[in-house]
Amino acid sequence: MIGVSTYLETARWGVWELEAALLPAGYPRLVQAAGGLAAMLPPDDPAYAAGVVARLDGLVIAGGPDVDPSRYGAERDPRCGPEARARDGWELALIEAALASGTPLLGICRGMQLLNVALGGTLVQHIDGHVEAVGVFGRHVVKPVPGSLCAALLGAEASSVPTYHHQAVGRMGTGLVASAFAEDGTVEAVELPGPGWTLGVQWHPEMGVDLRVMKGLVHRSTPSAP
Repeated sequence: MIGVSTYLETARWGVWELEAALLPAGYPRLVQAAGGLAAMLPPDDPAYAAGVVARLDGLVIAGGPDVDPSRYGAERDPRCGPEARARDGWELALIEAALASGTPLLGICRGMQLLNVALGGTLVQHIDGHVEAVGVFGRHVVKPVPGSLCAALLGAEASSVPTYHHQAVGRMGTGLVASAFAEDGTVEAVELPGPGWTLGVQWHPEMGVDLRVMKGLVHRSTPSAP
């Protein structure tokens, strides 16, 4: 059972226009294709996070809006997107609960950035060259670091991945190490060495057909897995 964090947004379907718990379908489809069961986790009281994570075998923190810069002690850059305070608080609590319990954790795009912030790191609030066009996913090459978890999943050779982000990891959070880079030096994956399974990727595997990252999470989340 893999929990995936979600948005709360106003959405339209049929005759309705209401606030909805939303998750791009690529996320549950990727979990399912990798052999897991997907459970949506809409924003909730952070006090409930530990109890929720205790019922899961693995956790995915999904992509989405920019992290509030106050979470990492920075002034807001004019190019930083609107804040999502409820989601920030909920997902930070989920991350902290997963780290405390040893629950396998995968952060995707915003999820990787939030993992870095949860461990005391900072973000670069704007970079160029990693968004093809507004609302359009592009692709670029990432190169895993030899010997890393990322390299164990993807191999040592460079891979082309789906991408859409304008922020990036700045100062690394405590204990995290960079495990993949883009050609321009941007950190594209981070992981937490140790007995657990904690990985963040800056790209969007849910927008492609490569199952290797999600299969790694699902395998490690299986109760009988080593």
